Amino acid sequence: MYKRKLFYFGLTTAFILSIALGSTAITAYLTKSNLEQSNIAQTLLVEHEKLSSNSYRLFKQLTDEIIFGEYANQAYVRKKQNLIDESIQTIRTLELQQRQEMGLEYTQGSVEDTDELVSLISSIIDEFQAITLSDNRLPLNQQEQLRSLLEVTIDERFREAINAAVTRQARVVTAINTKITTLNSTIFWVSIGLAILSFPLIIYGCYWLFHQLYQPLALIGSAANTIAAGNYSQPIHVKLDDEFETLASSINQLAERLRQHDALEEKSRKRLEVEVEQRTMELTEANLQLTKVDARRRQFIADVSHELRTPLTIIRGEAQVTLRLKSATVDDYQETLSSILHQSVNLSRLVDDLLLLTRAEMNQLSLERRPIDIKALVQEQITKWSKSHPARQMGLSDTIDAESVVVSVDPRRVQQVLSILIDNAFKYSDESQPVVLALFNQGNTVGISVTDHGEGISAAEVENVFERFVRFSKHHEGLGLGLPIAKAIIEQHGGAIEVESTLGRGTTFTVLLPNEGTV
Repeated sequence: MYKRKLFYFGLTTAFILSIALGSTAITAYLTKSNLEQSNIAQTLLVEHEKLSSNSYRLFKQLTDEIIFGEYANQAYVRKKQNLIDESIQTIRTLELQQRQEMGLEYTQGSVEDTDELVSLISSIIDEFQAITLSDNRLPLNQQEQLRSLLEVTIDERFREAINAAVTRQARVVTAINTKITTLNSTIFWVSIGLAILSFPLIIYGCYWLFHQLYQPLALIGSAANTIAAGNYSQPIHVKLDDEFETLASSINQLAERLRQHDALEEKSRKRLEVEVEQRTMELTEANLQLTKVDARRRQFIADVSHELRTPLTIIRGEAQVTLRLKSATVDDYQETLSSILHQSVNLSRLVDDLLLLTRAEMNQLSLERRPIDIKALVQEQITKWSKSHPARQMGLSDTIDAESVVVSVDPRRVQQVLSILIDNAFKYSDESQPVVLALFNQGNTVGISVTDHGEGISAAEVENVFERFVRFSKHHEGLGLGLPIAKAIIEQHGGAIEVESTLGRGTTFTVLLPNEGTV
């Protein structure tokens, strides 16, 4: 039903709009035609004026030629003749176009008079040439032929012909302008008439459409407000148009479903309270864990700040002291630069270590894995450290019967781990005490252990030995990043690192790596 009403309203509006668009199209076409005619007429008028000007200048030049000689300024004469020919050609083209556009009524005589004007100009030029070639040597005022040409042919006949052409074209321009003015006036009044007729129809149509919409929308709005207030027992009873009847039925169904939903809400609320209480306990526990993590983060930042401040302070102090020396020697500068270089190397090592740990935590530590003989790698480390510390006693305990053990690892990183463990063993044990490396199989893994016989680590320190910036209580060298780096590298390989220590008896660090097989 309501669809039909909208159809009638749209049909009426489309009819009014089509009339307006049709009138606009006709108006645009007529305006375009009149503007084209006006342009042609204006151009013709200008060309006639150019023809008149160029012709008079040519006639003057030909008259001067008779006075000053046959060959006086022939180039100027030819140029003017070319301009006259161009104007005549343009005039002929435009007059034919104008006659085709406007008809014979407005352009009667234009084409024919142009032919006569062209013939007259040609005859005047021929007479000038005849006078120039004649043997008449009488004074100029006695040359009857020239006087007749100037006074009769040019001043009377040519002037009348060109003036007639200009006047006729001016009348055409005036007629076209009159048509345009009349057309504009007609368009204005037709537009006023269409507006007077269309405005009441549009106002009435909008009022009618609004009245048809208001009643069903008011009923639907009232029902929606009732449901929003929590009263679901008042459905829409009034019969509406088919389109609104479907919406009313949906609203009634919505009210019933909301009523059922309220009945279930209490049960859901009680269940939610229990779940919220449980989640609150979980969040409390998680918050405690986050508090611990935050405390560790703060401690980490403080440790990093301390580690960075010390070398930076030394670098700045060395530079300031050296700059204050009034007569510093080369040795002074070398000593200062050596100190600065040493601290810069420490800073670079600290930054590299922190970057490695950060990448490991983000699972972005790049490993260049390849199968290697782990026995050869361990023996290589023993040989290297024995050469750099000849006073220390090092040994290898190999319980693997196979000649070689192939493990897929990043050899550079594994060497870094072994260097960290061996270096710590040297630091925390006397030079007289041996350091023993052991190689063994443990299930599907191969183990490498580094054992020293030093002072050992207390149980409290063992728990935090892999934390960043943790140093043993009786030793203050290093940054406390070696063991965290070793752990990160081994875990990135899918292995594990363990520590066993007894105070006064020594410490053993064990690295476990996935075993590829033995040969």
